Amino acid sequence: MTEFYQNHSKLYVGVDCIIFGLIEGELSVLLIERRFDPGKGQLSLMGGFVEEDESLDDAAKHVLEDLTGLSDVYMEQVGAFGDPGRDPGERVISVAYYALVGFNEYDPLRLAEHNAQWVPLKDLPELLFDHKEMVALALERLRRKVTREPIGFNLMPKLFTLSQLQNLYETILGESLDKRNFRKRVAEMNCIEKTDQIDKSGSKRGAALYKFNDKIYHESYKKFRI
Repeated sequence: MTEFYQNHSKLYVGVDCIIFGLIEGELSVLLIERRFDPGKGQLSLMGGFVEEDESLDDAAKHVLEDLTGLSDVYMEQVGAFGDPGRDPGERVISVAYYALVGFNEYDPLRLAEHNAQWVPLKDLPELLFDHKEMVALALERLRRKVTREPIGFNLMPKLFTLSQLQNLYETILGESLDKRNFRKRVAEMNCIEKTDQIDKSGSKRGAALYKFNDKIYHESYKKFRI
């Protein structure tokens, strides 16, 4: 180690994961009850330290897999949080990521092991450290991107009705959308395909089921706008 590095302080670097899921029609975030100090017993995001031999992305993937059992999940970096007093235990800089977990894809046993729970964003309680700021920034990034790229389908089942799809966007954006205009925009995108299957859970007549075609999306120069 050179003298230049020796003359500077060593800091801890961590990652925190804002894990979003569409639970019973509500955009929710996965929280755990912290089992150690500082903040034992308080609700927080799932996180961990970055090891010497791993990248930031790999560290975030390890945290996500440990909690959900999933290894192939949409994930994006939100930003770094480095206020000197953010963690009373040590000087820790944390890099936040948000992830989109699909419908019933996670392992409920893993969640139980970590004492984790899904909490609707509208009912978000006080969180440890600056984790509530992380959630707010992640939601802002998600809202900015979800109407321009088809990342929202990561939260949906493989087959869905148009009403379910509209509910997804309404719960993410936090606003009501005009049904006629929404369906018109969907019809203009050939990457959202109508199938020959019917969902009869809501009525005897039922509703047509649709699917997202990733291949067509990429072949059509990634044209997407909702």
